[in-house]
This record gives sequence, structure tokens and C-alpha cells, in this order.
Amino acid sequence: MVHFVGAGPGAVDLITVRGLSFLKNADVLIYAGSLVSAEFADFLKKDALVYNSAKMTLEEVEEVILMAEAEKKTTVRLHTGDPSLYGAIAEQIAFLKEKNIPYDVTPGVTAAFAAASEMGMEYTLPGISQTLILTRTAGRTPVPPEESVENLARTHSSMAIYLSVNRCRELKQKLLAGGYSEDTPAAIAFRVSWPDQKIIRTTVGKLDSCQENEGIVKTALVIVGDALSQSDFDRSCLYDPDFTTEYRK
Repeated sequence: MVHFVGAGPGAVDLITVRGLSFLKNADVLIYAGSLVSAEFADFLKKDALVYNSAKMTLEEVEEVILMAEAEKKTTVRLHTGDPSLYGAIAEQIAFLKEKNIPYDVTPGVTAAFAAASEMGMEYTLPGISQTLILTRTAGRTPVPPEESVENLARTHSSMAIYLSVNRCRELKQKLLAGGYSEDTPAAIAFRVSWPDQKIIRTTVGKLDSCQENEGIVKTALVIVGDALSQSDFDRSCLYDPDFTTEYRK
């Protein structure tokens, strides 16, 4: 059995209860060492085997899984954040299906939600934004043309932009081309929930200068949208005394 588990954004105590249970009972751990804390190995059984996938190819990961299966061992594949978002699990699941190896997936807290928690913000403010877009700019991994930042920016939704902080100058131009103003609130969230986390509040027009001044080139999220200001929003209907629900007249 292989359990894909979302480790969360960094802090060890942000893993889910289910994910922690799988981890404690694992015989083999394959974790994304470039982004996942090595402290998670402290929860393992003493005789568990540990592999850092940051130094491995897909084929090497598959070899470890096959070895574990041959010995009737349980494997936890520990991914950063939530496995379904930029986690490269589809190719691993395709391999497991081909080999008839059972698996399941346990969700995790992604950086966009950890950053919102740290800033005490809500992405979906009534009258401001009711949509959150999770995306990235094109790099070595391409992005479909219809999903370009310029196109997505035209919605003026809240946006959480992954894997792009090292291209803030390009990102700024694309956001402006899509219709965000230079004064639109923005933030750079670096290593959210880690001991050295840093959240820099800025604007779209100053994104590139802030990134350069801070020297942040990886493991950071760019957040854009008027929801960041947490002001001038409408009251939610859910708790309005004049609003009828299934539970309240």
C-alpha cells in the first residue's frame, strides 16, 4: 500500500491527523526533502526506511516502492502542501495503477491557505472577490496559453501565484497587462509556517523591487488582489438577521 500524504506548508503540526497516523505506521518514507521538514521522520517507527526524493528520479522512487511492496511494507509518499497541487502525483499514480499497487491520497494544507491564516485574511470577501485562482507563471514547465497570467488577471479575482517569485518583474508586467492597477495590494509569503517565515505586504507595482530587495528567489508565494486590504467589503448574508437560511428564519 502507498499513502500519498500532504505534509502541509512547513510546520510539522500542520499535517492532518490522518496523515500523521499513516506516517506513524509507515515502514518506508519517501519525502520531498527540498520542501518537507526532515523532522517528520521523528514520527516514524525505529526500523522505518527513509528516502529523500529531492535526490531521486521518478524511476528511483518507483524502485523503492516496488521493493517495499515485494516485502509487504507500507510506504508513505510525503509531499509538500497538498499533493494535488503541483505535486507531480499523477505520474506516480499511473505507475501504481499499472502495477496494481493500492494507494490513497490524504490532503494537506497548501501555502495559499497557510499564508491567508498568517495574514488573518479572507480571499472571498463579499463585494470584493468571490473567486480564488491558484496558478503559476510559465518556466521550465509550460503553462497553456489560455491560462496565462494576463488572461487570468482580467477576472480581477484573488490570485495565489506559485513557483514564480523568481520572475516577479515578468509577473508584474503580466498582471498590469491583465488589468490590475499598480496600486492593487500584493504580498510575498516566504516559507510560510517555517521558523524563518517572512510575509512582505506590497503592491503590484512594487512586486519586483520588493522581491529584489528581500533577495527571495524560491519557496515563496505571490498573492494579489483587493481582498488583501480586508476593507470596504459587504457584510456576509450568512449571518445577516434579515437573511433566511435552512436553519434560521
